[in-house]
Amino acid sequence: MSFVVVIPARYASTRLPGKPLSMIAGKTMLQHVFERAKTAGASRVVVATDDSRIASACAGFGAEALMTSPDHASGTDRLAEVVEQLMLSDDQIVVNVQGDEPMIPAAVIDQVAYNLAREQTASIATLCEAITSVEVLRDPNAVKVVFDEKGKALYFSRASIPWPRDHSWDSTDMPGGLYYRHIGLYAYRAAFLRRYTQWQPAPLELCESLEQLRALYKGEGIHVEQACEAVPGGIDTAEDLQRVRAQFGESSIDPARFTAATGSTTGSNTESE
Repeated sequence: MSFVVVIPARYASTRLPGKPLSMIAGKTMLQHVFERAKTAGASRVVVATDDSRIASACAGFGAEALMTSPDHASGTDRLAEVVEQLMLSDDQIVVNVQGDEPMIPAAVIDQVAYNLAREQTASIATLCEAITSVEVLRDPNAVKVVFDEKGKALYFSRASIPWPRDHSWDSTDMPGGLYYRHIGLYAYRAAFLRRYTQWQPAPLELCESLEQLRALYKGEGIHVEQACEAVPGGIDTAEDLQRVRAQFGESSIDPARFTAATGSTTGSNTESE
């Protein structure tokens, strides 16, 4: 089985411009992600960007970069353009690795690709992890997922699902049962990405602001499995960047500022793609 990894990387984030080029232990964030992806079993690793500064940085550390349209509404749309540029066959598996996850384990990249190859009725494969705190269960930024006994996704939501009928909403105790947080790592079949771009956003997708609900609305199968390794969170804020730099051995970072390869500084949040 072969699969292609695509790393969407935008420079013009509304919340943290230049994030992919922020420096961590002497390398850009994007280079760390690329090197992690290269240690997985992918036959090809490609960075998809809409900015020449990111393409230039990729050339500097030996990554293949494709220039894509700046007008894509989502990372999924950008992946679909890459599928066309690379002329991938409909059955080719494409793994979307976010460009803001410099500590992503290679094992989970392989896991999601192999799961999709095995699950022939699924168009998408993704991962989850158990929720053990009521704070995460109630956090709308932590997307919850429920699935059947074979791992087929039933629904994704920002709400606390499932919720026991007799458990008080005001309780600070974790309700009984099994709860899972969705991890935003996806494997797709190229044919699905071609179909996806032809569909209008679904009502549930617009309500929850979750792209994967468009696939469920259209009846596409999504396979879900618990991640084989812990997946550290991505970098969304300057505080996140400080935390990751500390884990790489850089401890004296001011969380209100960061220095990107381009010399820009900011302390705001970032959108991920």
